[in-house]
Amino acid sequence: MTNRIMNQEIINKSADLVVYGKIFTSENNQIVEAFAVKDGKYIYVGDKKGAEAYIEAGKTEVVDYTGKGLVMPSCGNGHAHYSIGVALPIVGAVAIGKDPEAFLNEIVPAAVKKARETGATCIFGFGWNYINYMGKIPTRQQLDAICSDIPIYFADDEGHKGLANTLMLVKAGIMKEDGTVLKKGGDIRGGEIVMGEDGTPTGFLKEQAGTYTRSFIDTEKLYPVDIAKVVIQKTQEHLLAEGYTMYIDGWGNYFFNDNFFKAAQQMDQAGNMNFMLGLTYEIESWMNVEEHLKKAADVQKYATAHVKTNWLKLFMDGTVEGRTGFVDPLYPDGHQGLANWTEEELTDITRKTNALGITMHIHTMGNKAVNYVVSAYANGGKDELRNTLVHVRNVNEEDYKRMADHNMYITAGMLWHHCPTWAADFIREHALAPAGQEGKSYPMKSYFDKGIHVTSHTDFPALSGSPDDPFGVMELAVTGVLTGENGEPWWPEELLTREQAIVSLTINVAKQMLIENERGSISEGKYADFLLVNKDVLTCPAAEIHEAKPAATYFEGKKVYSM
Repeated sequence: MTNRIMNQEIINKSADLVVYGKIFTSENNQIVEAFAVKDGKYIYVGDKKGAEAYIEAGKTEVVDYTGKGLVMPSCGNGHAHYSIGVALPIVGAVAIGKDPEAFLNEIVPAAVKKARETGATCIFGFGWNYINYMGKIPTRQQLDAICSDIPIYFADDEGHKGLANTLMLVKAGIMKEDGTVLKKGGDIRGGEIVMGEDGTPTGFLKEQAGTYTRSFIDTEKLYPVDIAKVVIQKTQEHLLAEGYTMYIDGWGNYFFNDNFFKAAQQMDQAGNMNFMLGLTYEIESWMNVEEHLKKAADVQKYATAHVKTNWLKLFMDGTVEGRTGFVDPLYPDGHQGLANWTEEELTDITRKTNALGITMHIHTMGNKAVNYVVSAYANGGKDELRNTLVHVRNVNEEDYKRMADHNMYITAGMLWHHCPTWAADFIREHALAPAGQEGKSYPMKSYFDKGIHVTSHTDFPALSGSPDDPFGVMELAVTGVLTGENGEPWWPEELLTREQAIVSLTINVAKQMLIENERGSISEGKYADFLLVNKDVLTCPAAEIHEAKPAATYFEGKKVYSM
């Protein structure tokens, strides 16, 4: 009887996997020597001797990573747009890195050729750069000269501006084929239809004028469920290779349908999801809010074990460098930017959304936009839902305390800080930011200092040229400089320690996703989501952190990627 009990204890205690090495747990900066995993969860975290008791010969896999690098929790990306960045090369065209001449002479003609060959009912592109195109922004007439019988829409690399040909504008009800103007200037709330000297739209659309126009693209044909599944599979492969197993997509209904939600649910139900996917439903300022709040509630039916759908995304403003961020003081030319909502509207939407158990996820750039959102969350929100501000370029000092007092979350990054040394002068000379805000942009350390939860994001593909992997992100957060670039940190007071950078990439993302009791750190009882990193990023030279790669990524105790 005694032997049987002892044998059963050994069976119950034996692990599927034991890992040795230098292990950073993301729990109070703790470093341990070993952990044991059974049925996808950590059953022991501690020293090597303690882990040895969980090894059963012939059953337990042992990975000795001692001296090979760092073992750490797998990472999270608190806000990006893989649904767009992965999809558009498949369904549309990409213009990243192309100047205006190449855009008109190469990219658009190639996109038209592809559309004609595939029988596409529209041409959807992405990637032109506003700063590089200033003074040479292509017009609808130039696009018409290339193609006038298929609607064309090209978003910029930030996704905040667009270029359209005449037929696209006609389809959107902005003008008639005979040139009659139906909408102009600021007629579309939260956006601007740029007008030419002839009194008609130029085809250049800012902010919500662009999202409104895009909504008239035939997206059911462009982006069906089968394509969405391909996008999710490619996204998963990309994330796992970089070391991410948690990710919030910045706009689940980017193509104005529910196909991304449907595809994610079907993939998880088929057992093909090896990461935690968070999906946001976005409402634009030109939409009927009540109607779309019902839709935001309806997409909760797509939630599964690995697919979380409980976020509502809004745009409060645009981008400061694009001069559409909502700011105070004003831009040098006297304008304040574009605000999509009043503070009262935001408060009402927050109250209604939180009452549904859905968390707010709002794009904010200018400090006045931040102030409005903080007020809305404080006055209309439920603190336990962790309402989130995204990007957050500038913060008024008094708003930090309200963020902390009301458990607001920030998902941000140092990625904008790696610009060449002359970039701040360029912003000043071209009046792209209010006085005093040219070289102070996206805080990070202040959040840690003031007790505010901050998570890392990459905003991919909006920040083309910036690192998308967690270790490139980490190096920027620690040094403020992109290796090989001729620059100095813009705002060195906001740089993070290595431990803070890892926390913002791991446990804090799990908290943002409300899954920290299950994931985000190496702790007994949690799912074993972790990385074997080929470099000790806690001690290596800071300029080498970006060289680190995951030698292996594990999700729920199973290796899902290896170099």
